[in-house]
Amino acid sequence: MMAVEIRENDFSPQMEMCKLESLFIPILCIWPKHILPSRFCQLRVGFVFFICSLQLNSLSIVHGVRCRDKQRKESSRLQAVNRKLTAMNKLLMEENERLQKQVSQLVHENAYMKQQLQNPSLTNDTSCESHVTTPANLRDASNPSGLLSIAEETLTEFLSKATGTAIDWVQMPGMKPGPDSFGIVTVSHGCRGVAARACGLVNLEPTKIVEILKDRPCWFRDCRGLEVFTMLPAGNGGTIELVSMQMYAPTTLVPARDFWTLRYTTTLEDGSLVVCERSLSGSGGGQSTATAQQFVRAEMLPSGYLVRQCEGGGSIVRIVDHLDLDAWSVPEVLRPLYESSRVVAQKMTTAALRYIRQIAQETSGEVVYPLGRQPAVLRTFSQRLSRGFNDAISGFNDDGWSVMGGDGIEDVIIACNSKKIKNSSNPASAFGAPGGIICAKASMLLQGVPPAVLVRFLREHRSEWADYNFDAYSASALKTSPCSLPGLRPMRFSGSQIVMPLAHTVENEEILEVVRLEGQALTHDEGVLSREIHLLQLCTGFDEKSMGSCFQLVFAPIDELFPDDAPLISSGFRVIPLDIKTDGVPSGRTLDLASSLEVGTTAQHASGDGSQDDCNLRSVLTIAFQFPYEIHLQDSVAAVARQYVRSIVSAVQRVSMAISPSRSGLSTGQKIISGFPEAATLVRWICQSYQYHLGVDLVSHSDEAGESLLRMFWDHQDAVLCCSFKEKPVFTFGNQMGIDMLETTLIALQDLTLDKIFDEAGRKALHAEIPKLMEQGYAYLPPGVGLSGMGRHVSYEQAVAWKVLGDDSNVHCLAFCFVNWSFV
Repeated sequence: MMAVEIRENDFSPQMEMCKLESLFIPILCIWPKHILPSRFCQLRVGFVFFICSLQLNSLSIVHGVRCRDKQRKESSRLQAVNRKLTAMNKLLMEENERLQKQVSQLVHENAYMKQQLQNPSLTNDTSCESHVTTPANLRDASNPSGLLSIAEETLTEFLSKATGTAIDWVQMPGMKPGPDSFGIVTVSHGCRGVAARACGLVNLEPTKIVEILKDRPCWFRDCRGLEVFTMLPAGNGGTIELVSMQMYAPTTLVPARDFWTLRYTTTLEDGSLVVCERSLSGSGGGQSTATAQQFVRAEMLPSGYLVRQCEGGGSIVRIVDHLDLDAWSVPEVLRPLYESSRVVAQKMTTAALRYIRQIAQETSGEVVYPLGRQPAVLRTFSQRLSRGFNDAISGFNDDGWSVMGGDGIEDVIIACNSKKIKNSSNPASAFGAPGGIICAKASMLLQGVPPAVLVRFLREHRSEWADYNFDAYSASALKTSPCSLPGLRPMRFSGSQIVMPLAHTVENEEILEVVRLEGQALTHDEGVLSREIHLLQLCTGFDEKSMGSCFQLVFAPIDELFPDDAPLISSGFRVIPLDIKTDGVPSGRTLDLASSLEVGTTAQHASGDGSQDDCNLRSVLTIAFQFPYEIHLQDSVAAVARQYVRSIVSAVQRVSMAISPSRSGLSTGQKIISGFPEAATLVRWICQSYQYHLGVDLVSHSDEAGESLLRMFWDHQDAVLCCSFKEKPVFTFGNQMGIDMLETTLIALQDLTLDKIFDEAGRKALHAEIPKLMEQGYAYLPPGVGLSGMGRHVSYEQAVAWKVLGDDSNVHCLAFCFVNWSFV
């Protein structure tokens, strides 16, 4: 008899019939002919029932095995969850005990203050005074005994912050509590400097966690470098290190910070690992005098990490960061960046906890990335993108950066670095053209613009601000052929943008992706050339619920093959909120720029889309773009880069006006009046003067006044612009079509002068008509071509200029109306 092998995946009706037929074929060959077929049919049916009973028994066995496997997996998962809950419960109990101590201390202090107020004669009684932590008297750091004494004091003060009541900790706004939360994050209240603390459970061994946290440049993106100058053994098996750390500047408007610290690593009696750190007195610290001039020495008060292993695996981690960043050395508008404990919590404390949690998930196999790339490789790409962008913003001299001369307008900083390419350590990944890098960077203050919305718009609507030619020019540096200036091979962006995600952090705070841009050749000869550009892009904090302190869009051109050692020239945007939003509630605004600018949609969104916090939100935007250059084209590339960044600034201003809740949440008339209180009066003067000089109405129903006239003027079909009546006229006001024609905003309009919007022929025609304008009060200008604020050519069929008279009949300004204008 043949043996039948039954497998789990073979139980289907079709397969079973095939198996039965295959069993009976050899039986029919040897079946005696004198036995009736009916008898054979009876035996066949019996055999089928026998096989089916075997199948049912096998199915029950397999089902039992599956159930047991499922039970084991479920039991293992529940045990892991139980261990996590137990550890978190223990952490919460310890936190509760600390809070009870803090409450008792506050009750004592309150009772003492009442006693002092009731009986002033007891002022000399200090028996009830609370313990006040004072800065340690730093002893001589030149000998090991002095360093050990400083280390022990640092350990004591750090533990009192991590587990005691040395600092009045308050809950970090926006962080949800509970066992499934990120952790317990608190910030300081009423202490010297800024401090933050985070407690959480991480599924890694304590030694591994300490190793990662001590390597601060790998997880702290603002850390430029960390160097250990001296390492000494301590008597209890620990180590003492003298460390120099440098931080990048967050924007071009402030200098960078550095620290000179003592770091003490030891093990407590209960087996917990401790790494504590504090600044040493003096200005020394392992860096040259030339380098030190670009840094402001900051102070680190006792800070560090406390790591304790949990039963059943994992560790409880406590992180404390306590800094004095010398906020008085920066402009007042930027001091919130250095005076807010929440900024420290977001940039350092929670960043460290998130990073080790990310490593834990990658180690356990919970995170799998596409394209078969290793997590460490993708993390390296993210770090290189961020580091390249930070290098461009800070522009340190010892990295080879030097500032080039400007064109008299200091809105854009141009820096040059010839060292960046020449000293490439990997010849295979070096750039094809000898020369260097030109960086054009600028910073500006934004009012009422949600950073997350702005970054998301810049990410999803690249055609609103980017020029495909510059992306293609930067991408050409990856080829062996020499670079050429933009414009020699004109291309345009087709609008096709394909995004391929690569990796993301645990809470999607940061996304790494590849963006493919497709261009269109403007000439037939260029059609055979490659039109695709690939960018490696890092997006941080694009979610409106994000509690991050920095919102970034950083990208760099890469080769189509995407090698791991590809050179990266980082460019992009960084938005840092100065008034940190705490509610984290999304506003639900559209990202469609066109619909945001429409009058009909603005009225629909008037009912509470933007909160008052959004309207008052201030942030600083930093833009930095890098371009490779050949040595003989340095000045040309610098001029083109300066103009390109200026065009990006104008585009961002236009986008900001559209997405700002203080603009899009109001009606059109209110929008203008909110920025220009005298707008209604000025519009009345403009319309009255036009009717006085030309004898016709500029708008229908010009006898209207107030908001009605303002709305009609704003919606007028022709571009109307006003400029000051001075020796060098500057634009001061305009309607929607006028602002669109100049590709600017009501605020940025005042940066444009009258002579800049006309070409040479237009300026000659204007100068020829000025005497007539002064004599009769108006003049007609012939058709011509002008320039927008972004440098684009604008044609118009006719232009009318007239003098705007005030109520006192004096000339207030000049007005221009451009008829049937269009971009060339």
